[in-house]
Amino acid sequence: MFEKVLIANRGEIALRIHRACQEMGIKTVAVHSTADSEAMHVRLADESVCIGPPPAAKSYLHIPSIIAAAEITGAQAIHPGYGFLSENAKFAEIVTEHGMTFIGPTAEHIRLMGDKIAAKQAAIDTGMPVVPGSDGGVKDEADAKANGKRIGYPVLIKAAAGGGGRGMKVARSEDEVVEAFNTARAEAKAAFGNDEVYMEKYLTHPRHIEIQIVADGHGNVIHLGERDCSLQRRHQKVLEEAPSPALNAEDRARIGQITADAIKKLGYLGVGTVEYLYEDGEFYFIEMNTRLQVEHPVTEMITGLDLVREQIRIANGAQLSARQENVKFNGHAIECRVNAEDPRTFRPSPGKITGFHPPGGLGVRLDSAIYSGYAIPPNYDSLIGKLIVHGRDRAECLMRLRRALNEMVITGVETTLPLFRDLMSEPDVINGDYSIHWLEKNLAAKAEAES
Repeated sequence: MFEKVLIANRGEIALRIHRACQEMGIKTVAVHSTADSEAMHVRLADESVCIGPPPAAKSYLHIPSIIAAAEITGAQAIHPGYGFLSENAKFAEIVTEHGMTFIGPTAEHIRLMGDKIAAKQAAIDTGMPVVPGSDGGVKDEADAKANGKRIGYPVLIKAAAGGGGRGMKVARSEDEVVEAFNTARAEAKAAFGNDEVYMEKYLTHPRHIEIQIVADGHGNVIHLGERDCSLQRRHQKVLEEAPSPALNAEDRARIGQITADAIKKLGYLGVGTVEYLYEDGEFYFIEMNTRLQVEHPVTEMITGLDLVREQIRIANGAQLSARQENVKFNGHAIECRVNAEDPRTFRPSPGKITGFHPPGGLGVRLDSAIYSGYAIPPNYDSLIGKLIVHGRDRAECLMRLRRALNEMVITGVETTLPLFRDLMSEPDVINGDYSIHWLEKNLAAKAEAES
């Protein structure tokens, strides 16, 4: 097993990786910007190295500094967490070239799934169901019109190298498709340096269902069921749960096996998540994330499997610690992403935390790196914690989540805790009756009513 792992990330995920390493007897190296010198993962790691000033481009995204830190400290492997360099194929290659292990998939698979057009073709080739759409990239306005007519409106125009909702536009008619095409291309160019876009059928009331898979280097692949991530705002997930209230055991087994078989055909290595839209009983592949997901804890809560531990073991050459027949789903879990944001405008709210009381009790988990007196820097993502609750069934899970949300206190900065407290009284959320469009429509309706 590795003796020392460098954690190329920050915040709660850096602390999550540190904890897994500590439980495996592995020493950790924390890298940090000058803005994160007092961060919890820096305080707890066995060693720490400052790799640059606050801007991510000069620190957490600066590959030479991270490699130098790993070499100086004698780290044998690098765990990228999520975000930053976690899906950067070049980084994975450079880590390997320097004689260290990248704790993640191969650069080839990162590159393949990072290109949304190539990923969709790979999904087709390996037997995954896909959304009807263009055959590759859309070349020009005439091509956009032709594809729109063939696919049928409404259509979704998406950046080929995109993510996070950027470079994504809906056209509901031929009159709208040219403007949507040009706007999506411009946004894609600005955000990703690549203006290639493609088109898909726009589903009107889909759920966002993702399948967690784990694959080792010995030909073994398992799926760990699904997560329902349908409560979203601007294509960003807000709340996730497992299992989905919309699926039954037959649906779960069917799409899980289809996904696991496809991943095996790809020869994939490590942890990954295949994301689908689900509407009227049908699944449609949208993308694959070749990294640990923010919402991985809900899967851990219902399966008892430590996904970070599995990542590290697999990267070290071990076989999976479980087989498909051993995977059992126990109860229900829900995760709330707690952001340092105004709960109404969603404007970031960096600053000093003056008071902090985490919730506790049976079935309550808080993945967070904050503490009273911690100053949240303005330079990074506003996620400051993930409240994960587990219950014997969905009803108990919701009751426990209400209690935990009421217990949790963060003062000094605005947070999205009030949003989640409000959601717990919404009939549609209580009944699990929502699509990916529900939250934005709900928030818009409330804003209009208050104006």
